[in-house]
Amino acid sequence: MKNIILLFIALSCSSQTWAQNTFKAIVKDNETKESLVGATVIVQGTTIGSITDANGLVQVKNIPNGKQVIVIRFVGYEEKADTFAFPITQTEPLEVLLEASKEKMDEVYVTATRSSRTIDDVPTRIEAISGEELEEKGNMKPGDIRMMLNESTGIQTQQTSATSYNSSIRIQGLDGKYTQILRDGYPLYSGFSGGLGLLQIVPLDFKQVEVIKGASSTLYGGGAIAGLVNLVSKMPKEERELNFLINGTSALGMDLSGFYSQKFEKVGATVFASYNTGTPYDPANIGLTAIPKFNRVTLNPKLFVYFGPKTTMDVGLNSTIEDRTGGDIRYIEGKGDSTHSYFEKNKTNRYSTQLGLTHLLNDSSDFKVKNSLSYYDREIEIPDFRFSGVQLSTFTEASYSIKLKKHEWIMGLNLWTEQFTQDRLDTARVVDYNHTTFGAFVQNTWTVSDLLALETGVRGDYQNEYGFFFLPRVSALFRFSSSLSARLGGGLGYKTPTVFTEDAERLQFRNVLPIDVSKTKAEQSVGGNIDVNYRASISDDITFSINALLFYTQISKPLILTQLGNMLYEFQQPGGTIDTRGIETNVKLTYSDFKLFVGYTLADVNQRYNGTSVAFPLVAKHRLNNVLMYELDEKLKIGLEAYYYSPQKLNDGSTGKEYWICGLMVEKLWEHFSIFVNFENLLDTRQTKFDNIYTGTITNPVFRDIYAPVDGFVVNGGIKIRL
Repeated sequence: MKNIILLFIALSCSSQTWAQNTFKAIVKDNETKESLVGATVIVQGTTIGSITDANGLVQVKNIPNGKQVIVIRFVGYEEKADTFAFPITQTEPLEVLLEASKEKMDEVYVTATRSSRTIDDVPTRIEAISGEELEEKGNMKPGDIRMMLNESTGIQTQQTSATSYNSSIRIQGLDGKYTQILRDGYPLYSGFSGGLGLLQIVPLDFKQVEVIKGASSTLYGGGAIAGLVNLVSKMPKEERELNFLINGTSALGMDLSGFYSQKFEKVGATVFASYNTGTPYDPANIGLTAIPKFNRVTLNPKLFVYFGPKTTMDVGLNSTIEDRTGGDIRYIEGKGDSTHSYFEKNKTNRYSTQLGLTHLLNDSSDFKVKNSLSYYDREIEIPDFRFSGVQLSTFTEASYSIKLKKHEWIMGLNLWTEQFTQDRLDTARVVDYNHTTFGAFVQNTWTVSDLLALETGVRGDYQNEYGFFFLPRVSALFRFSSSLSARLGGGLGYKTPTVFTEDAERLQFRNVLPIDVSKTKAEQSVGGNIDVNYRASISDDITFSINALLFYTQISKPLILTQLGNMLYEFQQPGGTIDTRGIETNVKLTYSDFKLFVGYTLADVNQRYNGTSVAFPLVAKHRLNNVLMYELDEKLKIGLEAYYYSPQKLNDGSTGKEYWICGLMVEKLWEHFSIFVNFENLLDTRQTKFDNIYTGTITNPVFRDIYAPVDGFVVNGGIKIRL
């Protein structure tokens, strides 16, 4: 009997020793109270651990009884370790607040690659504009994102209309049609809707802007041959955010914007609204607008529903209404006559919905569904011609992801439809199309060792007009030390042909023939890049980093707009390729409260047709970006900029002039508001000072390529309020 009692006591002690417990916590930023996604929680001295989900929630299971040290880590934050005696009784998850690390404030969590990693830990090379940098660039051009992107190394915005300011984005010298612009991973700015996209996106409600350069079609489908730009919206936090911005310009423009967000127990919301207006502006006194007359209203509400710790839904609406008129100043001011009669009008109605649902299946896997519906109605009118139509687009995607110890798998299916219907205004042949693309993709991120991480993916797209496309990609991250790393990557891409290109936009689509599908194939590409990144702390006050990128992309079967003998324009595919190769170098040096950024881009872009090679037009082969910032601990910011553009070949065979653009920005900050002023283009660099922008008469101008600013020196300033 005694032996039985002893055995029972031993078994009881053993049972208590090896009992399994669960630790629950929500990990948040100490200052903003924003949930931290992807934070690591581990039991010290063991392999027991997990990572936080989309709500910052984590559950660590199978914890033995006794005193255990729980360690919480998140890149860019100070590590936190606390001792707990298990078993513990938890009815609600413990709130854990992490403090941002002073040494790693530059770390940024990115979403463009779909994986849950920080920008320094993902094998695919990504550039992010976020935090203070995003706010500073927003001061310079609060009404749109054109300047924000143009001031990044390797990116050039190309103005396609001399009088209406229409612009597109070029990555590494390639035409704007090869860059895909996303909003929170939704393709909302393609086809006809991309013509005014850069000018109609206001940045106040953005958390960050992510840029991937090079073929990215494996991630998001066709259209990302040169790269992609993902605009990431702010998410609601438990602490209310209420911001207002008022900006005015010396060109008599005005921007009014407001943003609200807050997260409650079961719901959250963000609301962004803006009103932007401009008056006709002609600094060169040539009688034509450098900045058109325009009025734009934007409203973007978004609702978040938290059904429980595992399921979240968001529903949003993006809406923009704009009237834009450029051309002859006297005509716009109501003083036109038979001589002063030229105009270019753009009327836009843009509406899109976003729906996302995330369900956590367990601690390591989730299921997501997203859908968007876009309606875009635009009318372009010039004397004696009008082009208008409606583009309807839908995007639906279902994806599943699972995170293992060393692997992260993401797989999914998507359906993308795009239909354009041109208004039948005359007897001209319409450029209607109806595209449907079904795609499937798989991506794996593998932490091979402390030295190597691999990201591999493959996509298969079936397009109703142009058939099947197989799109593999691979990226590798080599961490040689905490200071030195390198990336190597490459992949394939494709672009479905449409008439909506920079060249056709310059013509307002006048006399542009529809694409003959029977004679046309999709454009396809192959490309890759290698980059090396080094950073070090020279002293307590001095840090230094340098990044060098080598890139190459070749496009086969390029679609070229060709003028026919009867004044019509037709898209043709001559035998040959377009290729871009070059170097990007970024240097950052910080000393105390000063930061110096220096960037250089070499873009060698060539067209090779029928055995001959010519330089691709409207590409500055050499560019320099120089920015010096002084920041005094949330009290004062001063920024000085200087940008150099080398001569560019123009479409008429001539060569444009080289030029510099300089600017100065000052912002004084208080607790709840700040005042800023920006002196843009201090040297008053204008194409109209050293070259002409049109030939012919003021009544019937024939516009040349716009390769330099036309608005010249402009001062803007205003106030930002944070309540």
